Amino acid sequence: MLLFKVLCFVLSLFHLTQGKLVFVSVLFRHGDRTPIKHYPTDPYKNASYWPVGPGQLTNVGKMQHYELGQWFRARYQTFLGDTYSNEKVYVMSTDVDRTLMSADAMLAGLFPPFGGQVWDPQIKWQPIPVHTTPEKLDKVLAMKKPCPQYDIEKNKYMASPEVQQFVAKYRPLFDYVSQHAGQPVETPTDLEYIHNTLFIEETNNLTLPEWTQPIYPEPMRTVASFSFGMPASTPALKRLKGGPLLDDIVRHMVAKSKDKLKKKKLWVYSAHDTTVSNLLNTLNVFDLQCPPYASTVMIELHEDQDEYYVNVVYKNSSTPYQLSIPGCNFDCRLDQFVSLTKPVTVSETQWEKECHAHHLLDILPEGVEETSFATVVLLTMAVLLSLLLVSLVFYLQKQWRHTPPTHYERI
Repeated sequence: MLLFKVLCFVLSLFHLTQGKLVFVSVLFRHGDRTPIKHYPTDPYKNASYWPVGPGQLTNVGKMQHYELGQWFRARYQTFLGDTYSNEKVYVMSTDVDRTLMSADAMLAGLFPPFGGQVWDPQIKWQPIPVHTTPEKLDKVLAMKKPCPQYDIEKNKYMASPEVQQFVAKYRPLFDYVSQHAGQPVETPTDLEYIHNTLFIEETNNLTLPEWTQPIYPEPMRTVASFSFGMPASTPALKRLKGGPLLDDIVRHMVAKSKDKLKKKKLWVYSAHDTTVSNLLNTLNVFDLQCPPYASTVMIELHEDQDEYYVNVVYKNSSTPYQLSIPGCNFDCRLDQFVSLTKPVTVSETQWEKECHAHHLLDILPEGVEETSFATVVLLTMAVLLSLLLVSLVFYLQKQWRHTPPTHYERI
């Protein structure tokens, strides 16, 4: 306990050197899990090897996040205090078992019940709400809400010389894995899925098939790492993939600097390796890697003499390290951070507009505003609808005039 308090004191001094900590956004990947999907020739695809089911958090994963919560407690002890409060903490997760459970395990380590929050002396845990959105509607964390414009931009990137040259370089590897895994491998992402399954099986002390020895971990890991950079590789892809999450983070910091978030101190996002890589890539600080279990991005807002600064810290091992976005120092002024990230941040309303914009707008002459074009389209549609209604009225009147009168007989 004494060592824990000393550690908290040292870490609190670290924060003091950066100014007063006022708000933290935390994004992390879930913990250790079982394979989601096996390749056809996988000798370990039998369910008996994975009793908790596919894609589920393991006991190791639960412990990873419990310890991550304890690490947060040590780092932010002075800032957060001893007790949980919904006024100062908000937790979001993708709508997936392993991320929801990882959030729960992390919170158990971060906020064990204290004082009046102890509801059973035998249970060192308290329920804390975790908020989520169905995957197909989630543009912020799961990043899976359909976006037609993103698909168009992604296809452009996949056809670019950069990707085509990379695929050509590793085509022999793709063909080799296709032959031995029993399924086609055409893209770096296809290979990453198989690499991930092999990694999990190796982690669980299972002997990998002999055919993997010449290619695992390298060069498979290099290709898998490249695949994590693909979804947010261009400015357009960054904006449509990582933009909503970055906008969420930036909005909270700006609101906090204007005293609009009041008591809120910590905003937690529990998600996936792709979420971590997409956010880092959108910030232009991703160095092409497979984000490990429980890897964490911390974006801290500090205040020093009425000036606000942003620190970006990445923890993908036991020791976190500092990241500086291009054009700014580690202690990046909030207004400068907002300005530098503005091209790739996008509000929910604007995201919907950009994702579903009518592609006829692409043929507009230069200088013609989209709003003007839309107005013309709406007026044209209104005129056509009016003409249709008038024609229908004339037709019905004509039919009525030529309809012989109906004769009724008294009974």
